Amino acid sequence: MTIKNLFKDKCPQCKEHLTVNRTSLLSSQVVKSCPKGHYKKEYHPALESYIETVQD
Repeated sequence: MTIKNLFKDKCPQCKEHLTVNRTSLLSSQVVKSCPKGHYKKEYHPALESYIETVQD
């Protein structure tokens, strides 16, 4: 295990690394999601927090 892998987010169900999608530069919203669709984590700068969604 490398140090780089310690800071990557993982899906709580399948332990896959989350893929990162960024919206436009003005909104600066960051969406991290599981490639298999189990989990989604969105950062909203206006709220200064993450919103997590778990799919079954």
